[in-house]
Amino acid sequence: MPSPCSCMSFNPETRRLSIGLDNGTISEFLLSEDYNKMTPVKNYQAHQSRVTMILFVLELEWVLSTGQDKQFAWHCSESGQRLGGYRTSAVASGLQFDVETRHVFIGDHSGQVTILKLEQENCTLVTTFRGHTGGVTALCWDPVQRMLFSGSSDHSVIMWDIGGRKGTAIELQGHNDRVQALSYAQHTRQLISCGGDGGIVVWNMDVERQETPEWLDSDSCQKCDQPFFWNFKQMWDSKKIGLRQHHCRKCGKAVCGKCSSKRSSIPLMGFEFEVRVCDSCHEAITDEERAPTATFHDSKHNIVHVHFDATRGWLLTSGTDKVIKLWDMTPVVS
Repeated sequence: MPSPCSCMSFNPETRRLSIGLDNGTISEFLLSEDYNKMTPVKNYQAHQSRVTMILFVLELEWVLSTGQDKQFAWHCSESGQRLGGYRTSAVASGLQFDVETRHVFIGDHSGQVTILKLEQENCTLVTTFRGHTGGVTALCWDPVQRMLFSGSSDHSVIMWDIGGRKGTAIELQGHNDRVQALSYAQHTRQLISCGGDGGIVVWNMDVERQETPEWLDSDSCQKCDQPFFWNFKQMWDSKKIGLRQHHCRKCGKAVCGKCSSKRSSIPLMGFEFEVRVCDSCHEAITDEERAPTATFHDSKHNIVHVHFDATRGWLLTSGTDKVIKLWDMTPVVS
């Protein structure tokens, strides 16, 4: 290759292999039936710098790509012609496409997800999602339930319900480090997330999950009315020292430490680990509501990429530790 390879996409139906390079070029090859020969097909001058993501869309004969130049581009794979482009706010780090509606989803290092509607030679901005406090590291799309999953360096996964309950965002907290790869098993409605902590988390998405509440603003505890430390007037009037503000993860109310001394998991809200809740919410949470909706597995290596074979129930993982592992997931994804 004329330049170091940065990413690739393979279509098993056509045996077409697309390889992104550090110089911005996408090189396309056709693999022989016995996979012993690669025939060069064409090159796309797609980007001004390193190609970060490639998707080949067989139904439309399109090659979608993103690069370090903050450009999203799509080309016709038959003619090699560039059809259009869009400049993102930051370098893209995730790319998914819905064939039916021709919507493309682009996650970037700013934590934003951009949705574009593609036509043959132009695109329009549909909307942008902002829910992560860190950069988006992985995207996964379920075309059946019309749900988009985004993993982030803020250790969380967000499920964006674009279909049934439009605009609903469910936060999933199950990693202690950045989420680096996502895969989805459509037949069982289970999401597989892998992170820098070495954890493989299998989330059951076939349950009625709840949105996390907005955090409320207040100058005093919404339980005991004690002033927070910036509320000088109430501190002076009540002759009391101001307290530090916290938030209950279940109801979103602003509370002091004394009124939120308990911890609880809230799996239906995505909190598989124990989080801060106010005392009244802690009493109201039942044992059934604390039942986990995810299973946790220690891979013992830093996972960066995953591929899930739903027909066999196999999960292939690779990472920065130079290790590739093959997992039999049938006991947990079935």
